[in-house]
Amino acid sequence: MNTFIAELEELQLGDLLFNEPLSKHTTWKIGGPADLMILPKGKEELITLIRLLHKHQVPWMSLGRGSNMLVLDKGVRGVVVKPAHALDFVEYNGNTVTVGAAYSLIKLAIQASKKGLSGLEFAGGIPGNVGGAVYMNAGAHGSDVSRILKSAEIILENGECVTFTLEDMKYSYRHSVLQEIKGIVVQATFELTPGDPKTISNEMATHRNRRLETQPLKSATCGSVFRNPPGDYAARLIESAGLKGYKIGGAQISNLHANFIENTGEATANDVLALITHIQAVIQEKFNIALTPEVLVVGER
Repeated sequence: MNTFIAELEELQLGDLLFNEPLSKHTTWKIGGPADLMILPKGKEELITLIRLLHKHQVPWMSLGRGSNMLVLDKGVRGVVVKPAHALDFVEYNGNTVTVGAAYSLIKLAIQASKKGLSGLEFAGGIPGNVGGAVYMNAGAHGSDVSRILKSAEIILENGECVTFTLEDMKYSYRHSVLQEIKGIVVQATFELTPGDPKTISNEMATHRNRRLETQPLKSATCGSVFRNPPGDYAARLIESAGLKGYKIGGAQISNLHANFIENTGEATANDVLALITHIQAVIQEKFNIALTPEVLVVGER
């Protein structure tokens, strides 16, 4: 690790943050420190960094906005790569848009609506960046990334930069090939459809108003915790089981939306894990249904 850091400092690829608390970088505001967080300056620096990590066999993970992620209380060993400003760009070309992995999905959806481009209406309330959305096939309101993705540029674990087509991504419900092979999303190209800006904006406003009424948007959450089981909704099952408001430590099932777990202020990752396990046990016992978390759990317990 010392040799790696010496070479890293010599190359000056970006900012280095040692023992950085990951609670500052996740929407749940939970998580222990990363041994080292690196914020690369640009795409080329990012490629060089991944190759350097591979060369020295240093364990690493990537981090975007930190939604849909639970970092455990002892943090992450090795390196956390956070592209941030290096991949925060967007370019429109007719009906297609090429956008960096660090770009806000909500911001992109709003921009597209104003340009009269339809297809991203579902994304107007997903609190993450483009990279994370591509990684997990994020979706809402009956649509998801797989409906609009044309291609994605990926840096593989060995530092090779490749372009994956929609077919290469092997999308299914909240799943992509990137959950099977290690890599980091650099950018994505989406194929959108011309539409009336007012109609698109009205649809997004309807979705937004619905979210304001039904989701704890002002609380520290990760978004939805569980995948919806076939033919049903996780929130309906959890609410039917009488679990709304149930609390372990500083983690509480939202009284507004049962598929959200709120950090009430001092929640630990262990609190959240215990609550997830309790929910799964109750739903299994009452309905004989196994709830699967869609949250990515990383780090050391």
